[in-house]
Amino acid sequence: MHSKVVIIGSGPAGLTAAIYAARANLEPLVIRGLQPGGLIATTSEVENYPGFPDSVGGYELSEMMERQAERFNARFLNTIVTQVDLSQRPFTLITDDGTITADTLIISTGASPRKLGVPGEEQLANRGVSYCATCDGAFFRNKAVAVVGGGNSALDEGLFLTRFVSDLYVIHRRDSLRADPILQERAFANPKVKFIWNSVAEEIVGNGSVAAIRVRNVETDEVTELPVQGVFPYIGHVPNTSLFEGQLELDEGGYIVTDGRTRTNIPGVFAAGDVTDHIYRQAITAAGEGCQAAMEATWYLDAEEHAAKKAAKPSHEHADSPALGTW
Repeated sequence: MHSKVVIIGSGPAGLTAAIYAARANLEPLVIRGLQPGGLIATTSEVENYPGFPDSVGGYELSEMMERQAERFNARFLNTIVTQVDLSQRPFTLITDDGTITADTLIISTGASPRKLGVPGEEQLANRGVSYCATCDGAFFRNKAVAVVGGGNSALDEGLFLTRFVSDLYVIHRRDSLRADPILQERAFANPKVKFIWNSVAEEIVGNGSVAAIRVRNVETDEVTELPVQGVFPYIGHVPNTSLFEGQLELDEGGYIVTDGRTRTNIPGVFAAGDVTDHIYRQAITAAGEGCQAAMEATWYLDAEEHAAKKAAKPSHEHADSPALGTW
């Protein structure tokens, strides 16, 4: 399968790129990957995306963006890219369903939740350890759960969990939160929310399912065990760029380096969204970069086509041509 534009990832960056590339009649191919809709699809309510005064569900927002791209003939493929070759054009992508080639590539693979890296986390994954409150919150009805983190994601997802749980413990390594003031106000006002300050997770305890989380106070080194049936880590994200190591320039955090116009170190390869952004990480900034990447890809293809036509155009200036006005 060949496409002029292939987009890896279907979050706000990838879907916006698809809308713009499709409207340019490029019929982009979007590879949805492991998480269709991106991380925003796991968010219960999105209140800061322009155009939705009453908020919108993250999954609903992604679905609407996808339908908009489909309207202009964007194509979607449910598969996973396992290998890429960016050494020559067309670029080659190996997927679970076969080989795809592309004249241009837009990478919007996003970032994945950072894991705690403590004993019990892997063993109890999907047995009380979850990274998606929207997906799994209903399973913890009338139970006590812990959220680890102090940023927007921790409080936003934690407040969603209070719809179901009996008690919500927010474990944060500092004595103040990093979340937006409005989220802090809501959390402090919610009687179900209790804060465990200056503390980090040391171990998740359980036999077949989560029974408790061991927490260490970073000032006193005292370790306590908190009885909970669920643990939701929200301590940041890791860019999904391992596929491109050794081919694209990455920074020390693993994010793809661009030139400020979504262009990578390889001509014809563009990157947008959380895969490049370790500062803002917002749906609206990702969408903006998706727009830029699609426009850059369109201009790149147009310039190539113009150059090819110019090279193929026959020259009318020959040494033995008759002088003007003679026969």
